[in-house]
Amino acid sequence: MVIEEQFTSLETLLSDSDLPLLVMFYAPWCGPSHLMDTVLEQVESRMSQELRIAKINSEAHPDLATRYHVHALPSFVLFKQKQPIGQIEVEQTEHLLSVERFIPRLQGLLSSAS
Repeated sequence: MVIEEQFTSLETLLSDSDLPLLVMFYAPWCGPSHLMDTVLEQVESRMSQELRIAKINSEAHPDLATRYHVHALPSFVLFKQKQPIGQIEVEQTEHLLSVERFIPRLQGLLSSAS
């Protein structure tokens, strides 16, 4: 998982892999963002051959948050072939705290963009 300390630019992340990229926009003060960390680790473990994951601090990179219409935190934007193909805003975090709920949402976005 690419985390803030390793982040240089979204364009670099998108260019560095042929796999789809899931970006989680978060803020350090956001409790639900921290709750999703465990889920993301499980998603990465189970889907490592299907996608890459990166976390971007929306406060440190407000231009990216604005460009991808991030209105709630955490928010996820899924990119395929360098283009955004779907977004998941976690308005009700408890619905996505389970990897069993989150992975099907991702798979649905991936298959609809094929």
